[in-house]
Amino acid sequence: MDLNTSRELAAIAVRAARSVGDMLRHAFRSRPEITTKRDFHDPVTEHDKAAEARIREVIDRLCPGSVVVGEEGGVRGEGEVRWYVDPIDGTANFAAGLPFFCTSIAAAVGDEVVAGVVYDPVRDDEYSASLGGAFCNGVPLRSSGARTDREAVLLSSYPTPRDLTTEGEEALRRFARVQHAFATTRRPGSAALKLAHVAAGWSDIAHGTNINAWDVAAGSLLVERAGGVFLPLSGSVFTPGGYVACVGGFDLAGSVMAEVFPDIAAAVTTGAAS
Repeated sequence: MDLNTSRELAAIAVRAARSVGDMLRHAFRSRPEITTKRDFHDPVTEHDKAAEARIREVIDRLCPGSVVVGEEGGVRGEGEVRWYVDPIDGTANFAAGLPFFCTSIAAAVGDEVVAGVVYDPVRDDEYSASLGGAFCNGVPLRSSGARTDREAVLLSSYPTPRDLTTEGEEALRRFARVQHAFATTRRPGSAALKLAHVAAGWSDIAHGTNINAWDVAAGSLLVERAGGVFLPLSGSVFTPGGYVACVGGFDLAGSVMAEVFPDIAAAVTTGAAS
């Protein structure tokens, strides 16, 4: 894809994400009614659905003849460009009133993510990326920071309830190793916004399990275009699974993450990329 088209798609993503900013800010801390999807750890609100509907309207108007893959509404449309939409990434935070959630929208053609935005409506921070670079509110991003675990800030949701169910006590042993190895670990609750922070160099490494393309497609491009590393542990950003991302120059091969997680070790060894 040529650079101009990539930038045009990024601009559409930004307009779509910003179109729901006022809606989400108004609803934030209103303690909306919650329903659940997979289980009670997986909440959804009426605002997730309303925001996705509005985003679809904007995309349909500005980029007709494309596919929209939404977390709430599934796959709709036909065309060369595919849009991956998470209207509220971090719904549990949003519903509880914790200000760490975002809207994530990415455009892909073939097997490549070519544009994306992660929009934080509380802070009005717009992280956008095209094949020409990554930016926060128009300022170029540079993903740089710590080089080793002992000086690094790790953002990770591990272990999730699903991890604990499938791995048992091994998950706790892995968590203990990681907790002791890193300078700081945090569980902020939004994969897309975690990746935006790694792209900005405000955190050094992000990790998650059991995610979907709409969670990380935009963030993966942000990290890569800012000079960081994004590795989809399923082999493709479009295939559900885990991921790890780090700032440029971080020694992921020498990290405890590659010691305790076999899929990270394999991805580092093979040089897998999104």
